[in-house]
Amino acid sequence: MTNAFGVLIIEDDFRVANINKELVEKVEGFHVTGIANTKKDALSFLNNSINIPNLILLDVYIPDVDGLDLMWELKQNYPSIDIIMITAAKEVDTIQQTIRSGVLDYIIKPLDAERLRQTLERYKEKQLTFSSKREISQEELDLLRGLAISSQDKEKIIGPPKGIDPITLEKILAVLIEKDDNTNGYTAAEVGACIGASRSTARRYLEYLVSLKQVSAELIYGDVGRPERRYRIN
Repeated sequence: MTNAFGVLIIEDDFRVANINKELVEKVEGFHVTGIANTKKDALSFLNNSINIPNLILLDVYIPDVDGLDLMWELKQNYPSIDIIMITAAKEVDTIQQTIRSGVLDYIIKPLDAERLRQTLERYKEKQLTFSSKREISQEELDLLRGLAISSQDKEKIIGPPKGIDPITLEKILAVLIEKDDNTNGYTAAEVGACIGASRSTARRYLEYLVSLKQVSAELIYGDVGRPERRYRIN
């Protein structure tokens, strides 16, 4: 996979198309490879392009074709290209048809820059996940499909679980950030000593931070004795 995702914009209004191009290219990792104002231009671009785009931004209102007909044609002939509908069309039948087709997203005009950015970032995360793994868990799949929220987001919404004091948690994080120069990390006993807490208390907080992916843990084997579980800030 390339470092940048190519985007084709199919939009009948050239001014809107250029605005959309600017918004797309503000998102890191995306560049617009072409703009088409008609079906004829779009198919000509796709049929003659050396590098087929990863994404198409498609309007429903295209002068020489019904946008939904073009959507189905693109789906059939270019199944590897994901489609984001960006249109003023609000009819339920239109929206239902696009959802059934499996489009990546449906954004109603006027286009909100932040809404588009979130969609592109989610697409990028999904593609990078698929390209870097052979298998993914149900939790990862739910996150990619927007059906679940991450542990970090859960904490923002409902706060830390019972038994985790926010002030102590902050102190633990501060210790790890301040002492991040140690490449081997720190044991729960060392972190506990820094904040005046027991090893077991420190470990409970550290493991909670590991579950949030804010801290990583690794077993370090010494010359003698049992291996030590050491923690580092991510």
